[in-house]
This record gives sequence, structure tokens and C-alpha cells, in this order.
Amino acid sequence: MKSKPRLAVDNTGASPTRRAARQARPSPAQLTWLRRGLEQPGGKLPLFDTDGQRVNERTVRACIDQGWAEPWFDNPLKPNWQVCKLTEVGRKIAGGVKI
Repeated sequence: MKSKPRLAVDNTGASPTRRAARQARPSPAQLTWLRRGLEQPGGKLPLFDTDGQRVNERTVRACIDQGWAEPWFDNPLKPNWQVCKLTEVGRKIAGGVKI
């Protein structure tokens, strides 16, 4: 008697964003940016790198898309600059915890 094919089911209750964050690894630039948020109140992520240059928008967007960072508030002086903070998953990744 043939057995029925089994479907893979995620029973962890994790959202799709959290599942994706567990599977992806940040690039060196993303990890550097995320780690800088560990030192800031509330996990605020910097708008500028250590050389005073604006953090690349692609780095910011990729971290938001992976669930490692989230928008925090609108920047009234520069509305097109995204002010972000670490998520719990981002805090763990930046701290070197395997997820």
C-alpha cells in the first residue's frame, strides 16, 4: 500500500517574517549596522556610518524586509530618511545568537 506524501508544516507559530529571518544571514554591512543599534537606547539604528556617510538605503530596506529592523518614527527634518530600531530578532542576530 502506497503512503500519502507528507506536507511540511511549520508548527512553531512563527510569522513568515520570523521564519525568513531565521533562514537568512546578514551581509557584513548589514551586521555592522545592526550591531551599532545594540549600544543605543531602544535599539535605535544610526542614520550615518562611522565615517559620517549616510547608511545605504538598500542596507536599511533589506534589514526591514528580513525582520531585523523596523521603522520607528518619521523624521520631520528629512522625511525620506527612515529612522529604525532593532527588532527582537535583529537584536539576537546582532548579538551573535543563532536563530
